[in-house]
Parts: sequence; C-alpha cells; structure tokens
Amino acid sequence: MSVPRRRLSSGSWLAFSAGLALAATAGCGAGVIPEIHSESERLAVARRLAAGQQCSAAIELLKTYVANNAGSADVDVALYQLGVCYLDTREWALAGTQFERVLREYPESDSAAAAAFRLGDALFGQTRPVDFDQEYTVKALDQWQRYLSAYPGDRYGDLAVRRIAAARTRLATKLLDNGRLYMKLKLYAPARVYFQRVIDEYSDTPVAGDAWLGLAEAEAGQGHRSEAIDRLREVESRFAGRPAAARAARLRESLEQ
Repeated sequence: MSVPRRRLSSGSWLAFSAGLALAATAGCGAGVIPEIHSESERLAVARRLAAGQQCSAAIELLKTYVANNAGSADVDVALYQLGVCYLDTREWALAGTQFERVLREYPESDSAAAAAFRLGDALFGQTRPVDFDQEYTVKALDQWQRYLSAYPGDRYGDLAVRRIAAARTRLATKLLDNGRLYMKLKLYAPARVYFQRVIDEYSDTPVAGDAWLGLAEAEAGQGHRSEAIDRLREVESRFAGRPAAARAARLRESLEQ
C-alpha cells in the first residue's frame, strides 16, 4: 500500500526542484539553472542543459517534469530526453526503462522511432566482455533489427546497420574463441562445431576467415589431412588477397610436406 505524501505548493515544488537541479549541476559541469516558473519552462531548461552536457541537472528536471505531467502532450519528449541523458551518464538500465515506456505508452509519438533505436544502445551498454555470456548483445541485436523493420528509412537507419554488424561480429568472435579454446585442449570435435557455427551463422563478419582456418586445423588434428588441405584451398580462393588466404596457403604447404 502506498504511503500518502504531503503535497508541496506549486511555488514550493518549483523551488525545491530547482534546488535539486542546482546541486546536481555541481558534479556535472559549470552552469547555473535559472529560476523555473512553469512546467513548460522546466522542460525547455532541461533540454538546454542536456544539449550542454549538464546531464545530471537535466535528469533531475526531467524526472520532475515526467512526474508532474503524466497527461501532458510533451511527456513523451521528456521521457525520450531523460533516456538520452541516462545514456550519456552510462546508466544503461535506467535509459532502457525510459525508451521502453515511450514505445509502450506513446507508440505514435514522434520520438518513438528514436526511442526504438536508442533502446538498442541501452541494451548493448549492458553487455559483458566477450569472454562472458552475451545475453545483452543478443537483446541489442534483436532490438536494432526490430527498429529497422518498424521504421524503414528513419534517420538512424544507417547507424543501426553498423551497430548490427558490430553486434554480429561480437557474437561470432565469442563462438570463434570457444572453438580456439577447444583446439588448445585438443578437443577437435567440439572445436569444429563452434567454427562451423561461425561459418553458417556469421559468414558476413570479419572473423569468418578465421573460422574457416580453425575448421581446417581441427580436421587436420583429427587426422583428416586431405580434407584439411581441400578446405585450405577453398579458403585461399574464397578469401583471395586477404590475410586469411595467406595463412591458409602457409598451413596447406606445411600439411603437404
């Protein structure tokens, strides 16, 4: 059960909020917040502070605006701006919460497309190093793909494509590293499984050539010398002019001796 709170008068609440914002500004760059006289002014000042990279102060103003103006025509704008500020302060989960709310409660908003894109950024910000589970990389990838599908031609489309490529490369690298670990342990069968997954699922990533080489090395480790040589020749052809082809040629020559 919620606990009733004593409501501040409009003037007291504005002054209290301004005081909070001024305190936040001290750790977020120089600048003085002017006295706030209205909710519309609060939003305008918050956006101006955010543009000036005074994110902590902007966050306090935006949080107050959202709390006070649930039915306002501009609350979707405030929520989106709040999410962007949380991105700038690397508070990824809080950022994601704001973008999700824009998409859930204001799907027709002019901010919806940008919120869908930025939600991917908020998810990707929560990813762990590539040695660990990549749950949030997968979530971010899915979100950017949904954004491209839902908002074709949007202004962030090209950025989303680049982010998707980066996320896919990260996932491919995770699989490649797993395969290499099994190679070190001389467990060639599971190594082949991981290298094959990179080839089947991420052939468009920069690490695909390394997966082909790994697969050939695993075949050689299992005693399938002729299969390994044939695969290396394929790598030389498929990746002609690239480092993978040169490495494949050296490995093939050593196997043929």
